[in-house]
Amino acid sequence: MNDVRNVAQVSTDTRSALGGTRMSEAATPAVAAGNPVSTTRIVGGTAVALAVSGFVQNAVFGGTGAPAYSDPLGVVLAYHAANRGAFAIISGLETVNMVLLLVFVTALHGLVQRRGGAGADWSRLAVAAGAACSTLFALFIATQIVVVLAASNLAEPNPAFALMWQLHAALFALALPALGATFIGAALATHASGLTRPWQRLFGMVGGSLPILAGLANLAIADGSPLIFVGVLGYFLWLVWLVVIGIRLIRGQG
Repeated sequence: MNDVRNVAQVSTDTRSALGGTRMSEAATPAVAAGNPVSTTRIVGGTAVALAVSGFVQNAVFGGTGAPAYSDPLGVVLAYHAANRGAFAIISGLETVNMVLLLVFVTALHGLVQRRGGAGADWSRLAVAAGAACSTLFALFIATQIVVVLAASNLAEPNPAFALMWQLHAALFALALPALGATFIGAALATHASGLTRPWQRLFGMVGGSLPILAGLANLAIADGSPLIFVGVLGYFLWLVWLVVIGIRLIRGQG
């Protein structure tokens, strides 16, 4: 009789252990998936931080009276020689922008996948274009750093200085389409996954198209064409879009 009770107890304990294992296994995916609300706020916070950094960088740039690519090289040389301190801030903020952009597009892709995967192809576009955009803007700032350092040691522009300035302009023109593709990919991904409203998708499509159109005239822009302002407008629309959707996601409205 005791043997029967022992067997029954072992059977009960085994079922309990197996049941606990199944419950633990069932709970694991939920833990691994993370908190969607937390991820949404991370994406939103990163978007706002990226926009703020971009606005501050351009405020410093514009506040110092930066020359256009069509200005004489003498003006360009004098400007960079006199504003080395300002460019220390600008180049430092570009590092921040690069990191924040990569975090934003990567976290956005993860968030889209957690919400069922709708728009995942567009978020992959945003990741790829964002990586290209970060690389090109890093080279853009690197060439301007060289221009600043050269300006400190030159009495007048030389051919090497002129070449570096034109390369700087060409890199900006080529970075614009990558920015536009990032903008469009992110706007379509957030809309497809239910994170933003329809007008924000339209805003992203229009705003992202402007840098792409400007990038088609990269040769003209490198030569000082005012078509650069088409791309610059698209860039500032990107910053505005980041603020709008960033605040929306921080509030948990996605």
